[in-house]
Amino acid sequence: MAVSSKYPSLGEYDVLVVGGGPAGIGAALGAARQGANVLLIENHGFFGGVAAYGLGMPINQMRPEGKPRSDVHELVIQKLLNYGDLAVKIGDHQLWCNVEYLKAAVLDALDEVDCRYLLHTQAVDSIVEDNRVTGVIVSTKEGLKRVSAQIVIDCSGDGDVAYFAGAETMKETGALSPMTLLLNVTNVDIEKAQQVNINTIIERARNKYPLIPTRWRLSSFPSSNSFYINHGGTREIGQFDGTDPEQLTKAESISRRQVLQMVHAMREFGGDALRNIEIIATSPQIGVRETRRVKGLYVLTEEDALSGRRFEDGIAWRSGFLDIGFVRFSKMKIHDVPYRAIIPEKLDGLLTAGRCISATHVAASAGKSMGNCMATGHAAGLAATLSITKGCLPRELPVNELQTALQADGVDLTRSGDEQQQLMMREWKGN
Repeated sequence: MAVSSKYPSLGEYDVLVVGGGPAGIGAALGAARQGANVLLIENHGFFGGVAAYGLGMPINQMRPEGKPRSDVHELVIQKLLNYGDLAVKIGDHQLWCNVEYLKAAVLDALDEVDCRYLLHTQAVDSIVEDNRVTGVIVSTKEGLKRVSAQIVIDCSGDGDVAYFAGAETMKETGALSPMTLLLNVTNVDIEKAQQVNINTIIERARNKYPLIPTRWRLSSFPSSNSFYINHGGTREIGQFDGTDPEQLTKAESISRRQVLQMVHAMREFGGDALRNIEIIATSPQIGVRETRRVKGLYVLTEEDALSGRRFEDGIAWRSGFLDIGFVRFSKMKIHDVPYRAIIPEKLDGLLTAGRCISATHVAASAGKSMGNCMATGHAAGLAATLSITKGCLPRELPVNELQTALQADGVDLTRSGDEQQQLMMREWKGN
């Protein structure tokens, strides 16, 4: 008897999407819109990933140059727009969201395409038969259960499903991007606060508050009287691996104290404008920028991003900046993601999307914007449904058929090589 068979079944699906961040949302919507029987699981109590727990951090690269990126991206945007100006404001490429509306808007989009979903459900192991992933074991309030699927899409961010299944993963311990616990603050005069020199506060406060980062700023939150703060987080504190339970706990614990020191530093050294500033929220968990990436049939490189490389099997593109959070920020060109980069090198029945696709440490930073993650998710969702329809493994799917399906879903696959708009250089570096 297979070990997995001892667990009660939670259902059998065409496509199982693990992880409900932007990549998972893109994958679930992409597959369900094609009529597939899809289950999306998420271990938090809401969908959206860092887009939802970032407390106002912009969802970048959703409409580069103000142009629709795909029908899937637009479905999410439309559900937000349905809630009005309090829900979202659309920038040059990004969405500025009140995250409480975003959480509901994602549910609206999933419901419209008849995608089944489960919250508070975490993948804890993979089911592998004859070198093919056929499902996952999940932890629920009713105990461990198994979910079976013809195709599984790993959108966990950390490549959990692939790792549990024994796929080769890549992780540069000692060079991972820093983590950040975001926060919201209030009780300030918005106009006066925006004129404060935060660098001066940092210089004066560092001896008393040693955990504060070397850089942050007050960024407009979609509220009339609040700011959100994104910052360097653990950059100066140490290197932490988000897949190591002890290191993740340490990073989370230090960061909880760090945000309090930041607020008290602003109160004490920020003058009249910040004297009464108060913290009102932190993210439900620390934001992790980089951990495992799943080695695929092709590994994206820094040169691919800088040169704007095109691939014959391109199925998505990434725009924005090469941005290793608060470590390096440089221009790149729009570049393709080849289909081979979302297919594990040796494992069948599995696709990847989001920040765990096959890329080097530096190249991973070129694609971490949430709109880019949704694009790779969309491609993976369509690839899964087409593979099921044709009765073939994802690695056997003719890529031209996937490209045709993506184009029918509003994806322009001719963007690679384009220079980024200069106006984007005016954005604050290091988000």
